[in-house]
Amino acid sequence: MTHDHDLVLRPTEAQKAAALAPPPGRTGGDLVVETLRGLGATTVFGLPGQHALALFDAVGRSDLRLVGLRTENNAGFAADAYGRITGEAVPLLLSTGPGALMALPALAEAAAASAPVLAISSQVPVAGLGGGRRGHLHELRDQSASFRDVVKSVHTIRAPSQIPSVIAEAWESALTAPHGPVFVEIPEDVLRAETIVPQVTGVDATPHELAPRPELTALAAHWLENATRPVIIAGGGVVRSDAAGKLKQLAERLNAPVVTTFGGKGAFPWTHPLSLQSWLEDRHMTDFLEDADVLLVVGSGLGELSSNYHTFFPTGRVVQIDADLGKLESNHAGLGIHADARLALQALLETVAERPDPSAPERVRLVLADIAARLATQDLALEQELLGSIRAALPARSPSFWDMTILSYWAWSAFDPKHPNTMHSAQGAGGLGYAFPAALGACVAEPDTPVLAVSGDGGAMYSVADLATAKQHDLDVTWLIVDDGGYGILREYMTDSFGTTTATELTRPDFVALAQSFGVPAALTSPDTLRTDLAEALRTPGPSVLIIPATLRMFAPTHV
Repeated sequence: MTHDHDLVLRPTEAQKAAALAPPPGRTGGDLVVETLRGLGATTVFGLPGQHALALFDAVGRSDLRLVGLRTENNAGFAADAYGRITGEAVPLLLSTGPGALMALPALAEAAAASAPVLAISSQVPVAGLGGGRRGHLHELRDQSASFRDVVKSVHTIRAPSQIPSVIAEAWESALTAPHGPVFVEIPEDVLRAETIVPQVTGVDATPHELAPRPELTALAAHWLENATRPVIIAGGGVVRSDAAGKLKQLAERLNAPVVTTFGGKGAFPWTHPLSLQSWLEDRHMTDFLEDADVLLVVGSGLGELSSNYHTFFPTGRVVQIDADLGKLESNHAGLGIHADARLALQALLETVAERPDPSAPERVRLVLADIAARLATQDLALEQELLGSIRAALPARSPSFWDMTILSYWAWSAFDPKHPNTMHSAQGAGGLGYAFPAALGACVAEPDTPVLAVSGDGGAMYSVADLATAKQHDLDVTWLIVDDGGYGILREYMTDSFGTTTATELTRPDFVALAQSFGVPAALTSPDTLRTDLAEALRTPGPSVLIIPATLRMFAPTHV
């Protein structure tokens, strides 16, 4: 028989000694740092503010690596990318009020993309919590309320002894599927207060596994193995759960064609005979998916972009696997399976029988040929040439980060990422300025791998300050800026909708001279020289910038 007292973890002799003689002068900030180190954190992002100084003082006395960016939003994007690349929870350190609020767009992107960011913000002193309105600097009526509808969970600490447990709880929340950002606020006086709490030596925050219910996967397997025209839509959940290998096994066993969403790029090999690639914004693909008699959707909510702007209406059975309970059947009725993609795919592999179908590769070839034929009528050689040059220059294992710009919109559909978890964009929340600071986060996560960022000139202006960060930390990033003189995609949208544009044309700097003023090598390139110039920049250690003056066009939409 097991009794409760049998489960108590007895302190070691070292833990007893540490508890009896904790180092003098420790503060609440030290408790935060000790807890983060105990949970496995090695790197933190952020920038200091007045209320958070005790936290940054503690970080400075620790062995945590602090990567300070120039704005909180960019620090949030960098943390987002670090979390996507490593799959680890990553601390983002913020200060009260304006500093914390500046990170909201980045946390919204992390939420949409399920990136495990642990935002830790200072707060006004304890007496000002709960709407005390004592007139503190940076005071908000309810700081946490600004984050509650953005992040997975919100946590407020009111005393030093709460710090280890609350941070562990937040860490577990961030890493439990679906991953996502969380927000912890700690009053300034709690961070500054000396503490008698012993050094944090034992802390656990193991995330819960989200396994599928077996009766659901059994029914899904029955439908799939008896289907005539099964098709799989693979979303970002496949990439985040490291399930690309299991997806490939299942697709080959079922002979089911696979299309990846823009968030699921790399979840299935681009050139596989069953690969429909990522052409979701095309009516030929929409028709093909609608014709499936069983559609398996893994790790996607079939939102606006994944459904060709809600013009996709399946006619067969739908099986939807998602770790986010709120996304199940949110757009289409079907068999919803609340589970981590990896565990659900494994359950299907253990259940489903082989389904021969020699015609599947030919059906894939025909629909891709129809898409290519449609594009061929639209005079889009330049756009396809640029993507081809980037793909040829970029090492297969190098991560790439794409801002909200026309070339990125092309890349969502047409770029071969080569490997899972190597292509990322801000298509989750759609905010500008993501690519470059996110690429910096990836450089920190994978220091021996060159990283590419792609921006338009409008989005680049959100991020130029962090050329200083790239230089300060000597990060191996190459930033490609497509300069078309404004917000190019908005120019297209407004012209198509209203016949004219407003506020889309921009005065911009000499980007080459601007980058060089930071001590970062920079040069102009052209469509003819892009492949060579980009390959050379990626081979050269440290940061670099390439500017390509070009006005690009999108392929014609099929949802209007």
